[in-house]
Amino acid sequence: MRPAKMDAFQVVRNPISTEKAVRIMEAENKLVFIVDKKATKTEIRQALEEIFKIKAVKINTLINHGVKKAYVTLSKETKAIDIATQMGLI
Repeated sequence: MRPAKMDAFQVVRNPISTEKAVRIMEAENKLVFIVDKKATKTEIRQALEEIFKIKAVKINTLINHGVKKAYVTLSKETKAIDIATQMGLI
């Protein structure tokens, strides 16, 4: 039995603003987030649409050292740099 649905702020923990993440934002129009380890790609997509009002085209996830990262490719009309500026990353 699957547990109750997680809140959007439980799914998406925080954005990443390392040099590599900023390079990916500029070159590939992607944002990188730390997400809950048990969150699915569908839950991540719904949480991002609810919190940031962005359209995610593709989501790749990676679990490294017990931390799950989501690489979110944004639609062409949404610029990752603009979203990062709104969040205060840049």
